Amino acid sequence: MLALLVFGLIGTIVELLLLAHYEEGCQLVPLFLIGLALGVVLWHLVRPRTGNVRALQVLMSLFLLAGAVGIGLHLDGAAEFQVEMDPSQSRWEVFKKAMHAKAPPVLAPGMMMQLGVLGLIYAYRHPALSAPGTASHERE
Repeated sequence: MLALLVFGLIGTIVELLLLAHYEEGCQLVPLFLIGLALGVVLWHLVRPRTGNVRALQVLMSLFLLAGAVGIGLHLDGAAEFQVEMDPSQSRWEVFKKAMHAKAPPVLAPGMMMQLGVLGLIYAYRHPALSAPGTASHERE
């Protein structure tokens, strides 16, 4: 499961970089989170402990939040473009056209949510959370 997460993280960061998803400050959030996640996964692989499993859980929760916010931002951007094209459209028409837009793809940030869920599934009842000698006060 962890290998799938790493594969998804690397694939997503490569795609975002190829799409130049760094032109605005808010576009850096997924790049930052993915880079941080790769670092936490490496830390976890080198030294599995309660602390890095908890860090992974927090980070994957942030992936869920970032994905939801990203969907909202993409929808807003696509809707704004539709309104500029034809201000007389109804809200429903704008919404439908925005949902079908290819730039920005409204549901693309859902990938962050999928990665977040995958990471949370990996960390769910992870042995490091209950193994002797890895109590949260023994984080290193």
